[in-house]
Amino acid sequence: MQNTSYIALSRQAALQRQLDVIANNMANTNTMGFKGEQMLFREFLVPTRSSERAVGGKLSFVQDVGVLRDTREGPLTKTDNPLDFAIHGDGYFQIETEAGMRYGRNGHFRLDQSGMLVNSQGFAVMDDRDQPIIFAPNETRIEVSEDGTVSTENGRVAKLKVVKFANDQNLRSAGDSLFETSDEPEVVARPAVIQGMMEESNVQPVVEMTRMTQILREYQGVQKMIDAEHDRQMKAMQTLSNAKPS
Repeated sequence: MQNTSYIALSRQAALQRQLDVIANNMANTNTMGFKGEQMLFREFLVPTRSSERAVGGKLSFVQDVGVLRDTREGPLTKTDNPLDFAIHGDGYFQIETEAGMRYGRNGHFRLDQSGMLVNSQGFAVMDDRDQPIIFAPNETRIEVSEDGTVSTENGRVAKLKVVKFANDQNLRSAGDSLFETSDEPEVVARPAVIQGMMEESNVQPVVEMTRMTQILREYQGVQKMIDAEHDRQMKAMQTLSNAKPS
């Protein structure tokens, strides 16, 4: 296979990975707190050698270098559920899971059988002392102020821990709208927590569909080039095989 085909295949592979990312975005359009992603690519140059000179030209391949997360805030939707919380601006809720601390902006919480505030997977939501938030059986009127202070009819209970990171791109997806990282979290001094609201996914379906259509067209265009190159090589081989020696 000639260099032209290798370069075209590298482009097709990159387009396939880009399509996978877009498909994941589309699948999470209705996932609360989800952040859309897109692939990052760069030109990868490979040196070549030829019979005419010691150092030939360089072949230009396509290389994916990572995934860029769109950290922009998604639309806020009113739910009137007292255990639904949204963060306006920077910040993540801190969740304690069996695998360690995780972080997310999906504030759809509930109380488990022991009265502990947990997320939809049943993991504890942390307060500013890195402790679970637990309510007494007789506490029914739960209120959360903008700074994250949790109170009931019996008074102050705890304060939600809202953290941020120096570089959000270092966060790795851990599933269920949660992220993991080895970076040290920093407590948000003045968080903006809104009770009775949820942050929706920031994925824009129309934009993603447009990108998907464009990628499919580019993939088909590359495939046509590969087919044309294959036909050219076959014709060249046939011509050489039919040539009579002089």
